Amino acid sequence: MEIWINPACSKCRSALTLLDAEGADYTVRRYLEDVPTEDEIREVLGRLGLEPWDITRTQEAAAKELGLKEWARDGSSRDRWIAALAQHPKLIQRPIITAEDGTAVVGRTEEAVRDAIGRG
Repeated sequence: MEIWINPACSKCRSALTLLDAEGADYTVRRYLEDVPTEDEIREVLGRLGLEPWDITRTQEAAAKELGLKEWARDGSSRDRWIAALAQHPKLIQRPIITAEDGTAVVGRTEEAVRDAIGRG
């Protein structure tokens, strides 16, 4: 199991606390420092069953500068969104937990983190 975190994020810290309390085996990826590639973002999106706009933090300053709220949310715009996430990793929703069974969850709630733990 891997968890993408921003240490400054309270949801990330809560997820780590819960993972530790449950004795989960995981690795931490500080994705603002170890920035995911476009291919890694595509893989995680596939595991999540989501589109890039579903995991984009549209209230961030970079999102406003890019005008993301105006971007189309369709298949032809998917690569543009993924490129923006790779170039501006702060836009990626957090924490993202990839489970051993090939799935992933956005662990913003205790229930989602527990779901990831249950998947191994």
